Amino acid sequence: MDLTAVAKPCDLGDKSTSDVILRLRNGEGRPEWFYSHSVILINKSGFFADQLSNPDSGSCIEIQCSDYTYDHHVNLLRLLYLPTDSLLDSLDSVKSAIGILQLAVAFHCEDITNCCIQYLEAIPWEDKEEEQIVKAVSKLGPIAMPILARIQPVDLSATKNVLVSAVRFATSFGGSCPPFGDELKTSAQEQVEFILGGDEDTPLITADEEVKSVVKMGLSQVCSSFEKELSSLLVILDITTETAENRILQSLSNVEWMCNILPKMDLMKDFVSSWAEMSGKVLGVVEDKKLDNVMWGLKVKLIEVTGKVLEAVGYGNVILPALCRVQLLKTWLPYIRKIKPLLDAKCNKETDFPYKMDEDLCQSIEGAIVSLVLALPSNDQDDILSDWMKTEQVRYPDLSEAFEVWCYRTKSAKRRLEGLDRVGNTTISL
Repeated sequence: MDLTAVAKPCDLGDKSTSDVILRLRNGEGRPEWFYSHSVILINKSGFFADQLSNPDSGSCIEIQCSDYTYDHHVNLLRLLYLPTDSLLDSLDSVKSAIGILQLAVAFHCEDITNCCIQYLEAIPWEDKEEEQIVKAVSKLGPIAMPILARIQPVDLSATKNVLVSAVRFATSFGGSCPPFGDELKTSAQEQVEFILGGDEDTPLITADEEVKSVVKMGLSQVCSSFEKELSSLLVILDITTETAENRILQSLSNVEWMCNILPKMDLMKDFVSSWAEMSGKVLGVVEDKKLDNVMWGLKVKLIEVTGKVLEAVGYGNVILPALCRVQLLKTWLPYIRKIKPLLDAKCNKETDFPYKMDEDLCQSIEGAIVSLVLALPSNDQDDILSDWMKTEQVRYPDLSEAFEVWCYRTKSAKRRLEGLDRVGNTTISL
């Protein structure tokens, strides 16, 4: 071949300078002719170099393709004619890059292969695109490792470090709050929930003592922050402002978030203990006259969180001494009994009143309280049921089931004890 011809620029489709014809069968089965140049094909593709080195190959090479890959074949041929430093800028979509990459590997086009890998490794993927990428590049072997490195599982140490950092950020309250601070904290909370989402490695992470220590410290900070925000309501001149309510609801939302993640780490007992410890202070503020007709969202949210605590204790997921269980009930039962009719009255009076205890919440709390009462010593059951029957609002929570069981147990217990006395007084002779 004339060396001067090699130095001249070549364009795909230039019939006047072409010395090779590529016959590409399109989606309809009709061949399309691409006037090409052997100097380009040989330098850029190992496949074409082998084909053109065969004396019997002739000046026409036929390439079979499917409907799906036809456009990718055309794009690959165009890329063969571009300088190496222009290849990356020529790629414009994940779908196209995947298709070209597969062909570039098959045709042994090293520069284009490297370019496609660099593009796919750097550009953001959507979920569907990620599935396509994994399916395509998993067949390419070691050359695809830069892409697969983005999605391969990380080791436990890295996951633990991310979890610890996310928990610390989500439970940090000191210093000035940067722009979008609440959004960033929410994002960190979501990341923690995702990591704790039931993966097979989760138990190994949650059992780590450092992780548990950080989470317990976070619980302490979240509860302390909530108590401070709540106490500040009594000194704020105008607590009817939206800002004041939003601040306290956000603080309580952080407490509820801890309540949701701690069961996944077998630390729900720590939350229950913290909630029981601060319940007296919480109700001391919420039941202050200053809050009588305001902060209804706060009052409902408090009952929701308390409902989760009552469920945990009532159904035996958290084991507490009887004295602690009695104290928990005697602290929150009167408040729940008081707030429920007030919320119902507000809803009946104001059709657009947004705060109420929905049916599911009411049933779950009622069931938990019944279970809690029935697991107490008989004398404590007697005190709680007697107090319940004296109140005007006997309808909620309905402890009729607990009362019936208590009555049955009282009679049967007397018979059993009498039987034990008779057995104890019987003289045994040998």
